[in-house]
Amino acid sequence: MDSLSISQARRIALAAQGFSAARPKGSSDRRQVRRVLHNHVRLFQIDSVNVLARAHEMPLWSRLGDHKRGMLDQLLNEGELFEYWAHEASLLPVSDWPLWQWKMQETEMRGHWSELRRLEASSPGFLDRTLQTVRERGPVAASDLKTTGRKTGPWWDWNDAKFALEWLFRFGKVTARRRANFEREYLVPEAAIPAEILRAPVPTAHDAHVVLLDRAAQAVGVGTLGDFGDYFRLKSIATKPALQQLIEAQRVRAVSVEGWTQPAYLHCDARLPRKITAATVLSPFDPTVWNRQRNERLFDFHYRIEIYTPAPKRVYGYYVLPFLLNEKIVGRLDVKADRKAGVLRVPGAFAEPTIGTNSEIEEVATAMALELRGLADWLNLTKITVARNGTIHQALRRALRAPT
Repeated sequence: MDSLSISQARRIALAAQGFSAARPKGSSDRRQVRRVLHNHVRLFQIDSVNVLARAHEMPLWSRLGDHKRGMLDQLLNEGELFEYWAHEASLLPVSDWPLWQWKMQETEMRGHWSELRRLEASSPGFLDRTLQTVRERGPVAASDLKTTGRKTGPWWDWNDAKFALEWLFRFGKVTARRRANFEREYLVPEAAIPAEILRAPVPTAHDAHVVLLDRAAQAVGVGTLGDFGDYFRLKSIATKPALQQLIEAQRVRAVSVEGWTQPAYLHCDARLPRKITAATVLSPFDPTVWNRQRNERLFDFHYRIEIYTPAPKRVYGYYVLPFLLNEKIVGRLDVKADRKAGVLRVPGAFAEPTIGTNSEIEEVATAMALELRGLADWLNLTKITVARNGTIHQALRRALRAPT
């Protein structure tokens, strides 16, 4: 069994995610966006958070730098991508539609939320009538359908139509796009998915798990079975036999990683670059850091998103992005795009405890300043302000004042 140092494991993981190549010069095009999707990340997680930019836009920034915003939305609307519950709500290549039929069918067979059962009991056939409405009027959003709404939780007010549409979406009876305000609008698959994809053979649940686990392992590079399974949120009861099949097919092989107590596996396509020279912020929804346990094993980096933490209990800030420099996560930036004022605000700037010497602090601050200037330009913001908060804010302000 081969042994990997933690440095080697980090470089393999970062290369698998697309960080071994320098950012393209100039603005990136669709070809480079497709390369990131198909060769590295495999999906873009969606989230309503828009403090800096939409969640699905940030992984492209981290890997490509400057690119035309909205390209993923265009690819979705043009039928090159589709949205479904993969890791969480995610944008996926439309060619993957058959791979998710097992989950759509399993969700439909497993039973319904109690609210949907109540809805069907009080209004028999409501789900079918909602589907028919989408067929006749689509694309439609829940706000287009007038029903009696009730508050069902602390965050969302979903009316009966919204519940029905969301379940039809999970069942694969409808698919979805996004409006400018991020609201889902629903349409039947025949109106959004190419006919040849809908006619393509549908793999069995086991075969689909083998393909998805293979792709997850390729995106992760080196990891545990839990790392691979978490990528597409696959259950261990299905990933264990899938992993065994990948081992037998020599798609992955067992390795040991320095400091890891769990068995690890290396994908056959994984590369070990001599060095990583990336310098970028990472979104909380970036596949590189969305697995918090893996962060601690791989980067010795404890990370929690604090958006839903009451302000007095936050450690670093509201929307804090890890900062990757070379092969290590060396700091954190609390950031906010103040679009009305045209300002990129940095309420807090922090170096990790491993960054101790003055030269290390200056190196990190200089790299952060360069990244913030690029972000501000990409977001059409004309000014950057750094609050007096964090362990590196003084050095960062000095770096921003320095000539570019």
